[in-house]
Amino acid sequence: MLHVSAHPIVTAPVSDWRLVRRLMGLAWRYRVRCLQVLLLQGVLLFLGLAGLFFTGHGIDYVKSVVEAAATPGATVPVFHVAGLPSPPASWPPIILIATFAGCILALAVMRAGLNYVYSISINILVQRHLVVDLRTELYAKLQRLSFRFFDANTTGSIITRVTGDVQNVRMFLDQVLIQSFIMAVSLSVYLVYMLSLSPSLTIACLSTTPVLAIASVFFSRWIQPRYAENRVLAENLVQHFTESIQGAQVIKAFGREDEDRAAFAARNDHVRDQQRGIFWRVSTFSPAIGLLTRVNLLVLLGYGGWLVTRGELPLGAGLVVFAGLLEQFSGQVNQLATIVNSVQQSLVASRRVFEILDAPVEVADTPEAKPCPALRGEVQFEAVDFAYGRPTDGAPFVLHGIDLHVPAGACVAVLGATGAGKSALMSLVPRFFDPQYGRVLIDGVDARDYRVEDLRRRIGIVFQESFLFSNTIAANLAFGHPEATPEQIERAARIAQAHDFITALPQGYETVLGEGGNTLSGGQRQRLALARALLLEPAILLLDDPTAAIDAQTEHEIFAALDNAIRDRTTFIVAHRVSTLRRADFIVVLENGRIVQRGTHEELLRAPGPYRRVAALQLVDSRDLEEDPK
Repeated sequence: MLHVSAHPIVTAPVSDWRLVRRLMGLAWRYRVRCLQVLLLQGVLLFLGLAGLFFTGHGIDYVKSVVEAAATPGATVPVFHVAGLPSPPASWPPIILIATFAGCILALAVMRAGLNYVYSISINILVQRHLVVDLRTELYAKLQRLSFRFFDANTTGSIITRVTGDVQNVRMFLDQVLIQSFIMAVSLSVYLVYMLSLSPSLTIACLSTTPVLAIASVFFSRWIQPRYAENRVLAENLVQHFTESIQGAQVIKAFGREDEDRAAFAARNDHVRDQQRGIFWRVSTFSPAIGLLTRVNLLVLLGYGGWLVTRGELPLGAGLVVFAGLLEQFSGQVNQLATIVNSVQQSLVASRRVFEILDAPVEVADTPEAKPCPALRGEVQFEAVDFAYGRPTDGAPFVLHGIDLHVPAGACVAVLGATGAGKSALMSLVPRFFDPQYGRVLIDGVDARDYRVEDLRRRIGIVFQESFLFSNTIAANLAFGHPEATPEQIERAARIAQAHDFITALPQGYETVLGEGGNTLSGGQRQRLALARALLLEPAILLLDDPTAAIDAQTEHEIFAALDNAIRDRTTFIVAHRVSTLRRADFIVVLENGRIVQRGTHEELLRAPGPYRRVAALQLVDSRDLEEDPK
């Protein structure tokens, strides 16, 4: 493999206020759409107040008509409200009452229509814009991160951050920011209107509001760490599920299905039990807030009714309108529980999302980076020291003082025990990592002076465990060269000895592979990977033990076919079989990150050392096979 495991990346803790400021910056990108949504809410607020206004005055007018009818000789009073035109005096009461009813119905229909438009608008804002944009940004950042990040973070963690956590981040925009603004404006308007009707009744009815604020503060402090724990438990569950799918063959081979089901059930139950605790607290907090707001209605009926009987407050335009305003005010205050809950969820999720967005890009283009021209393929390591982590943090060096010159067109094989530094050496050529000390020169130019993307397009790579995508064979082979013609694809497949088995498949080159190419044998997958690399016609070819999963006969066929391709390009081969190593122009042997031997196959066989010991062991195995009478 061209990468190894690393310690998890630890980022500095970020305060909640800093997260809020950053989330505000995220929301600022969509300020025009946010403004449109807020304007809709402003119109809805006005229509609601207008509906209360007509309802209250309509009740007062009906009351006056009823009183006039019950009093002998009394005349129906003329309807008049300051600021509104008076209806014609000839209108009978029934016409005026019908007008009130029609206005109220029209306002209700308009509110229903605008509420629908508001729901569509907010959904477009958060789902079609914010969520999609943030996921795209996350995915783009993941593409730029080095192998170290993926080694340090589990697949389950990355998946839950890109899916569930992004969904929770959007709650800050629609359920926190927009809703908080709506709540603040609505409460201010309702408060001013209520004060204009009766200051003393307003103060009496809102006496419980400070209690709500204090309760919300304590609740938010309690629930945030619970949501953080919940996200970790969820990503552990996803990770277990992912590994179970990927390791299904191993689980079945060892008969561990029952144990795996039990382990998954235990994790699932842990998530459920932890969520149950959160939901129980949330379910308790929300009704408690609602109960406190309902206490206001008791005050309204008692004190407000007393004001009406004393003639200090009209029944319709006073008490009824005040009751409607108080109901709307209480409804907005009830949103406080939802907002507090959403704030904590969005802060926990945003912290996890920003950890990816803030992860350092360890290999990036410098401002002076230049395009990579067609390469001759000369590679030189000059006093290279390399560690997968930061040496200042105690990470050990895996390469020490590497000096190696590979002429253009030469083939060098690399031999070494596990952990000797073979993959680390190979990974420096395409700049999967950069060395802490020394430099890697390609055609005499420091590799860091080339644009990373351009450089990698000039290098063909075959990994020890090559990955194939769920696509056609032709698309997989042309992955690095999408413009390749069918003839070029077929030529590369023939060189890699893959053409015959491809054409034997029902759809040939248009056969759709399963996930990871699992419908093919290991040897077939590796030959497709070889063809994919050769299609690039790279100046430099990196083969990271590509024949490890291939039988000896197939290995012989592949390398016999590759001889012409290797002859004209610089090739690095990590291998353990002498039959593979001897094909190289020269061989380097690594031990503990240092080059301890270098030379041709014949030279190293004559010299005492690790290469001779490996060759002797394989030679003994061959002789044992020849001497076996069976």
